Amino acid sequence: MENVTVFDHPLIQHKISILRDKNTGTNEFRALTEEIAMLMGYEALRDLPLQEVKVETPIETCMTPMIAGKKLAVVPILRAGLGMVNGILALVPSAKVGHIGLYRDEVTHEPHEYYCKLPDPIELRTIVVTDPMLATGGSAVAAVDFIKQHGGKKIKFMSIIAAPEGLERLHKTHPDIQIYVGHVDRCLNENAYICPGLGDAGDRIFGTK
Repeated sequence: MENVTVFDHPLIQHKISILRDKNTGTNEFRALTEEIAMLMGYEALRDLPLQEVKVETPIETCMTPMIAGKKLAVVPILRAGLGMVNGILALVPSAKVGHIGLYRDEVTHEPHEYYCKLPDPIELRTIVVTDPMLATGGSAVAAVDFIKQHGGKKIKFMSIIAAPEGLERLHKTHPDIQIYVGHVDRCLNENAYICPGLGDAGDRIFGTK
């Protein structure tokens, strides 16, 4: 699929395998989620615009590239998306952080918004939406919908694990956004959980059940 990047880097694959292990505890799970987000972010931010600026080195004055334009916006889908934010902030500490709160209807599995706060002006920023799990794609589609409604234009979506169904739905609904995925799993089960997956990412990041 065009505009979809599935990572094959050994470090990312290794860390995802540890995430999957049911015996991996909260502290390690949280740290690994950040590390994977940072590794993915390194590649996902490859096309950030640059501008030449004047810098005085100990030897002479030179023109040298720095990131141009308005600061990056990282927008996690609450709760689990929060686990990926610090990984991206480690790369771009000046980035602004927005939040989109969605909850999933237990019967229809469709998302409903309960909170949306985005950095202003959102239309001038590169926006990275984070959610460790891309399952049905419902939350991802809704989050990108909200961002576009608020004027966001250059949008990237980052997910650690995706089901083929969710990936296809997000790509089909928003073919203009760039999607970055750590691994594409086999399928969704009858409860809309990714198989083999890693369970509930939010519960495992925050230590709740």
